[in-house]
Amino acid sequence: MNRILIVEDEPRIVSFLKKGLQANGFATGTATNAKEAISMVQTHQFDLMLLDLGLADEKDGFTVLEELRGQGEQIPIIILTARDEVGDKVQGFDLGANDYVTKPFRFEELLARVRVRIREYNSSSKQSSNQYEKILSFNNIVLDLSTRKAKVGSEHVELSAREFLLAETFFRHPGQVMSREQLLDRVWGYDYDPGSNIVDVYVGYLRKKLGSKLIETVRGMGYRLRTNSK
Repeated sequence: MNRILIVEDEPRIVSFLKKGLQANGFATGTATNAKEAISMVQTHQFDLMLLDLGLADEKDGFTVLEELRGQGEQIPIIILTARDEVGDKVQGFDLGANDYVTKPFRFEELLARVRVRIREYNSSSKQSSNQYEKILSFNNIVLDLSTRKAKVGSEHVELSAREFLLAETFFRHPGQVMSREQLLDRVWGYDYDPGSNIVDVYVGYLRKKLGSKLIETVRGMGYRLRTNSK
């Protein structure tokens, strides 16, 4: 049975989520503040976290997210919040959130997202333990998957969580053209406006940090990791 940690300080919402999740076969735990949430992840086994951004102490949900990812915790995290500003969404994804759902929400949609994120996490964990290497390298660039750090030659390069995941996606598919839709699905896991240029923006970030010729634009199709020196 999968276990879900609900990090929320509004009792009515906690009760609603617990009843719905338990009725669908999930076990649940709850935390009302940042300190408690971090402690429970460190001391208990959970398969996913539902994280509100506004919590009942001096730390908010972004702090929880940042601290857990900084500690190397890979638990899937779905932000569940009333904050619907684009800046909050971008910050959440940059800090390592797997999904972002705004209140009010339909429970059926949230349930579907929970199942998808757990399925992805279980699949990724199995692949990592059975076949995926801990280091990805291309030319003089190295991605360390265990520490989520990058190096160009002997120089360490700081990448945000989203930048690292985008680089990892390209490194796993050298020479393969990746459409913007594929990259959105694999890296952001969120249904962005089709007119959003967030993929283009982050490709630009990687070019600045890892090399201007690393990622090639394939007009009308998307991007690919350049496998020649032209």
